[in-house]
Amino acid sequence: MHQRLLVRFTRSMALVMVFGLFGASAALAQVKGYVPNYNVSTVSVIDTATQTVTATIPVGAPNLPSWAVYSPDGTRVYVSIHAGSLLVIDTATDTVTSTMTVPGANADSIAISPDGATLYSVGGSTSDLTVIDTATLTVTGTIPLGAGATAIALTPDGARAYVTTNPFAGTVTVIDTTTNSVIATIPGVPFPSAIAIAPNGTAYVTNNGLFFAMLNTVTAIDTATNTVSATIPVGMAPAGVAISPDGARAYVANSLDSTLSVIDTATNTVIATVPSGASDPFGVSVTPDGASVYVANYTSGLVTVIDTATNTLTATISAGLYPVVVAFPPPRSLTPKDQVQALIDAIDALIAGGDLAQNTAAPLLNKLEQVLAKLDGGQTGAACNQLSAFVNQVNAYVAHGSLTAAEGQSLIDAVNAIRSQLGC
Repeated sequence: MHQRLLVRFTRSMALVMVFGLFGASAALAQVKGYVPNYNVSTVSVIDTATQTVTATIPVGAPNLPSWAVYSPDGTRVYVSIHAGSLLVIDTATDTVTSTMTVPGANADSIAISPDGATLYSVGGSTSDLTVIDTATLTVTGTIPLGAGATAIALTPDGARAYVTTNPFAGTVTVIDTTTNSVIATIPGVPFPSAIAIAPNGTAYVTNNGLFFAMLNTVTAIDTATNTVSATIPVGMAPAGVAISPDGARAYVANSLDSTLSVIDTATNTVIATVPSGASDPFGVSVTPDGASVYVANYTSGLVTVIDTATNTLTATISAGLYPVVVAFPPPRSLTPKDQVQALIDAIDALIAGGDLAQNTAAPLLNKLEQVLAKLDGGQTGAACNQLSAFVNQVNAYVAHGSLTAAEGQSLIDAVNAIRSQLGC
């Protein structure tokens, strides 16, 4: 009896562990983070597996690297230089492969379109947004903002850019990236500094009020209506902000009290305040799997790592002087074919471990193989039919006791995630 219960437990846990990943981003493998070090003209490369700096890339003194973003395919990192230029780093070799001038602008903050084709650059002392073609590294457009800009973020679909402009005026400028024109100016943001946009479209803007506690807030903006939806009190002088891949949390680096505010984006309230582990936290980034937050602590020259499950410090890494941010590749969503193959692999693993009988698994595997074949042939409707047949088979196994209700539901949840992506 105890052995049977153990087998059931093992099978259920295996299913939960594997299928709990469906609909989420791909898990973090060996990911490298790139850290612009403002005062020493270098970029540090961090191996997240070992939490060590594995390379230091010179960007040419007296250049002041001020921000960095990954290309969506992970092959390049773009580094903005405060004096008005842009560098391209090859992530395979960790070398600078290209350099371009950003005319008439300080390149303080950059953002990249979801397809990787376009970079947007703004500088704190200028009043323009520069549009750059990443294939040719040429300027394809200049958008007058009418005020100095500090930071930029794009909506998840890349259709609009949100720029924090003129902190003393308290506005955020909205740009249509199709027409490269300003379409709105949002008032009521006390002292806009950094900005990040969640998957649901809510923009979070830090208000770096320095010693004025009344300004130590984060403003939430509904990008559907371009109106302020919430004002969230955080720590002193909030600087950087980043969103978890699932959009459930916003992380804010509070530079004057050396803490990290954790915001629940469903309620727009701070649910935890975490010591950053070093002085002057500035830029904050979340790993593609959402498991860790990396904080660039500006004057201390340290990058600290926070576990998002426990909100505790797990590592401290020495970078260069004045690290600004840690650039990570964007999370990669699993395609329907990825998810089907992962489901096949999971069932094969349960068979190999003796946790699922071959004769029970065979009809399930057959239907999933048919799904792959239909998707390869562009027959989405037929693939949806096979997924429905898979669910029917699972329900029959649950009714006959071959699978528990929990096991069956895990399988059905995984398939429903695939069906949702396919539009079944």
